[in-house]
Amino acid sequence: MTITLKITLKNKEKLTYKVRPGGASNLLLIHGNMASSEQWDVFMDQLPPAYTVYAVDLRGYGKSTYRTPIQSLGDFSEDLKLWMDELGIKTTHVMGWSNGGGVAMQLAADYPERVEKVVLLASMSTRGYPVYHTDGKRLHTREQMASSPGLETLEQAQKHHNRLFYKAAMDYMLYAHKQPEENSYENYIDAALEQRNIMDVAFAANRFNISNISNGVVNGSGDAGRITAPVLVLWGKNDRITTEEMTNEILLDLEENGVEVTYSLLNAGHAALIDDLKVVKEKVMHFLGPPL
Repeated sequence: MTITLKITLKNKEKLTYKVRPGGASNLLLIHGNMASSEQWDVFMDQLPPAYTVYAVDLRGYGKSTYRTPIQSLGDFSEDLKLWMDELGIKTTHVMGWSNGGGVAMQLAADYPERVEKVVLLASMSTRGYPVYHTDGKRLHTREQMASSPGLETLEQAQKHHNRLFYKAAMDYMLYAHKQPEENSYENYIDAALEQRNIMDVAFAANRFNISNISNGVVNGSGDAGRITAPVLVLWGKNDRITTEEMTNEILLDLEENGVEVTYSLLNAGHAALIDDLKVVKEKVMHFLGPPL
């Protein structure tokens, strides 16, 4: 049975999280943008009881607070480290979906001694998630993003609680072969409407770059070279959000820095947990290996 709890961090943020109690091996699940811990519901239920599984609402998502606006994905990484400290979690496997993949990589780079293995599912690139204007030029500043038609549309739909807009967007962008069960889908839409940091996250994702080169906005931090955990990269060939180019950048940048990387192509869209849950589970469990 999954339990929902809330804890106050030393930085005064309160993170809501779900836990599926289990054995000594820990697995931390990090959601993507326009989402929350709700998106892990079907996956958590499928995992072996030998794992204690956690899914956190990041700062500004779901039921977690947003007292201090984030400046970078490193703020999410710091939150998760403080969260682990509060719960007494010394080490954990980490799995990040979409933007959550960027957070997972940053966490593994910032605190390599705390992360055992990393799974990146339909992840943003090591060089960020680019935001473009309608003319095809990559945006650089917050001011440019504030006037971006795509982001403005999302903010307006959220402000007016336009569930029909979000469902139509999710139907097209997330699900290639099947849709979630009705109750889960309603929860996923609720999660998108609860997000309070759309512009901040878009700005941070656009500037995220742990590679060794410039992404056209900022120079690479080289943080990929601090990752010591083996990494599994999973990407669906029907993904409409993260591209093959982004996935190849992950593989190139991690391998260039000596990270042990395994790659697997899925017959799925961006929401591979819905499109092909059985295969994702099998690949993740095989990669993580026998639990403690």
